[in-house]
Amino acid sequence: MDVSFRNRPYQSHPALSGLRATMMGIVVNTLLAGTKAIAGILGHSHALIADAIESTADIIGSLIVLSGLKIAALPPDVDHPYGHGKAEPLTALVVALTLGVAAVSIAIQSIRGILVPHQAPAPFTLVVLVVVVAIKEGLFRVVSRVSESIASTALKTDAWHHRSDAITSAAAFLGISIALIGGRGYESADDWAALFASFIIAYNAYRLLRPAVSEVMDAAPPASVEMSVRSVASAVDEVTGLEKCLIRKVGVEYYVDLHVLVDGNISVRHGHEVAHRVKDAIRAAHPQVTDVMVHVEPAEAG
Repeated sequence: MDVSFRNRPYQSHPALSGLRATMMGIVVNTLLAGTKAIAGILGHSHALIADAIESTADIIGSLIVLSGLKIAALPPDVDHPYGHGKAEPLTALVVALTLGVAAVSIAIQSIRGILVPHQAPAPFTLVVLVVVVAIKEGLFRVVSRVSESIASTALKTDAWHHRSDAITSAAAFLGISIALIGGRGYESADDWAALFASFIIAYNAYRLLRPAVSEVMDAAPPASVEMSVRSVASAVDEVTGLEKCLIRKVGVEYYVDLHVLVDGNISVRHGHEVAHRVKDAIRAAHPQVTDVMVHVEPAEAG
């Protein structure tokens, strides 16, 4: 009998490969949040202070992702026979919501800054923002690559936290530049920039929330995944056809329920062997498939 993918050691679970990227993001965000808050206060920039709030939300989000990935990597047990993979989309759900809360918080602060006259930001804040944009965009690319490699919804939301922070910082840079160039009467330009950025962040939160909810609800994966599984199963010797092919994503893993048609005259043992070949072929072609439940049915005599 083959060794099931789901029985592999906890230390080798694909969800754990995202922990290093997440921990790196926590460290960087902690440093950036402090730097932006200090620069925003000293430089009289509401946009930079709002940016610091966004970075703080990133830290909270990354901590949630870190916990979620660790839980998702736990092996199946008596109470969770299908493993703990659902912790991954649930984590993504919470992180997307925190991103939405951050957007609302930034919008409220920005509106206050627009309504209440204040001093123009200091020029040195622009230097801080250039460095922040470069670092955050770099973090987005690193974390996004890892999230794609393990198909992690939670890690993808974490990556977009970094991209949203870069967008907020870029908007703040534009707003502060306008305030400095425009002079008197343009002091609130950085607040308008932060308000604009809050809408972009809110949109990203909504865009990330949808796949997380779909995964929690066991929505079908992309059609390409089912087509590939069907193609692999159909190519197995003695499989004469396929009927149902149900696939659901649990964390970073997939579970497949498949009905295959075989010659109705073969023995039960032979049919069982064909089913095992189908299972082995699918898992070999798709390492992220944890288990394949194959139901063998007799093909109609032609």
